[in-house]
Amino acid sequence: MSAAAETALGITLEGVRAGYADTVVLEGISLALPPRGAMAVLGRNGVGKTTLLATIMGHTTLHGGAIRLGAHEITALEPHHRARLGIGWVPQEREIFRSLTVAENLEVAARPGRWPLARVYEFFPSLAARRHNRGNELSGGEQQMLAIGRALIGNPGVLLMDEPLEGLAPVLVDAVLRGIEWLRREDDLAILLVEQHARLALAVTERVIVLDRGRIVHEGDSRDLLEAPERLTALMGVAGQRVRTGVGPAFATHDRSRYRLPE
Repeated sequence: MSAAAETALGITLEGVRAGYADTVVLEGISLALPPRGAMAVLGRNGVGKTTLLATIMGHTTLHGGAIRLGAHEITALEPHHRARLGIGWVPQEREIFRSLTVAENLEVAARPGRWPLARVYEFFPSLAARRHNRGNELSGGEQQMLAIGRALIGNPGVLLMDEPLEGLAPVLVDAVLRGIEWLRREDDLAILLVEQHARLALAVTERVIVLDRGRIVHEGDSRDLLEAPERLTALMGVAGQRVRTGVGPAFATHDRSRYRLPE
């Protein structure tokens, strides 16, 4: 039985050194994300957050260490094999097929499992309404929903999300956050969430790591860091730099009508 058919998967990294060609970005990364767990990955721009997800997906040069998906050793596997074993990826740039319709974008990624096309449309009703529109005809928020839906329809056990709130209008932020909360609570997914809005990420995860210069400088419970704002600011910021550790007025009210949780 393939990992994609298993009910739940976790992922483990041990002493991972990785980067691009001869350039090492990540140094000695070790973490364990259990099945159905949710972990936030925080840090300033350029500290290796996106590289971490790309390394798990198999898109970087691995210089050392090991990566396991459930019971599967995936360190040497190509990205498409990792996807088939149960890793879903929502990239920062979304990377949808702009010339394909919403339905076609979803259908090319579909694999048998608990997330058929109808369930993705139920999860994101606006995608159902726009299913005949091409990717380049969607708003930024709709493209983000499509990127998430495309990952889900592959029926992964581990979902990697790279700054899913980036560039979204405030009206859509709550929909994405509620979706992450529902997936964490109700689905058999382990979620690794990279996000610049630190407090928002902490609110929807259980564990957190903070990266600095390619190394983990903090690991602990999300709630503990959420309740220690001075510690959070110290970990996230540098002198004279404003970081997004809070929730401003723009995120206070959101329209929930565009989002409906599956039964």
